[in-house]
Amino acid sequence: MTDSRRPNADAGELAKFDALAQRWWDPTGTMRPLHQLNPVRLDWIDRHAGLAGKRVLDVGCGGGILAEAMAARGADVLGIDLAPAPLRVAALHAQRSGVRVEYRDISAESLAEEQPGAFDVVTCMEMLEHVPDPASTVRACATLARPGGHVVFSTINRNPKSYLFAIIGAEYILRLLPRGTHDYAKFIRPAELARHCRDAGLNVAEILGMSYNPLTRVYSLGRDTDVNYIVRAQRDA
Repeated sequence: MTDSRRPNADAGELAKFDALAQRWWDPTGTMRPLHQLNPVRLDWIDRHAGLAGKRVLDVGCGGGILAEAMAARGADVLGIDLAPAPLRVAALHAQRSGVRVEYRDISAESLAEEQPGAFDVVTCMEMLEHVPDPASTVRACATLARPGGHVVFSTINRNPKSYLFAIIGAEYILRLLPRGTHDYAKFIRPAELARHCRDAGLNVAEILGMSYNPLTRVYSLGRDTDVNYIVRAQRDA
C-alpha cells in the first residue's frame, strides 16, 4: 500500500511528461492521439454521468485536454497532476480559453485524505500504466468519489497485440507517440483493473475498448479491449 506522504509516482515518468508540456495543446503534434480521442471519451462520460453541474476530478490531468472539455460541458472541475510543467500549461490554456478549471499539484492519495467523498465524478485517463502502484491510485479515486459517484479509468491491456499496436505501431511505425512513452510491463489487463476496482469498493458497470483507425484517424468505442480500453464504475452507495 502506497504511503500518501511518498507520492505514487515515478520520477522518470514525470520528467517524460514535463518534457512534452509545451506540445500538449498542438492537435497535430505529439498529443494528437489525445485530441482525436477526447471527443469520444468526453461524450461517453457525459452520457453516463451527466457532467453539467457536477463536481468532477480529473486525476493525472496533464495539460488539461479532458479537464477543460468537461468544464466546457458545465462541470466544476479540479485537475490534479504531479508533473508541474503540464499543469502550468493547463492553467495558462484555461485562462486563455476562458474556461474555468482549477488545477493542483497533488497526488490522488493525498487529496483522498483531504477531500474524501467530495466528487460526483472522478476520471483517471491514460495514467494507471505510468504509476508504480496502480491499485493505490484506484483506491484513492474510489475514496474521492461520493457514495454512488462515477469513477472512470482508461489504460492499456497487456498482451502481444497491445505490444504490437501500442508500442511498435504507435511509437515506432506510425509515430503517433514519442518512443519510450509506454512500458509494456506496466500495462494492465482488464481483469486486473476490475479486481482493483472491486477491492476498492467500486462496482464495474462497463468495460469498452477504444480502437483507432489509422486510415480515417478516428477513434471509436466497442467490444475490442485488446489494446486501449475504458472502465466505468460506481462507488458503493
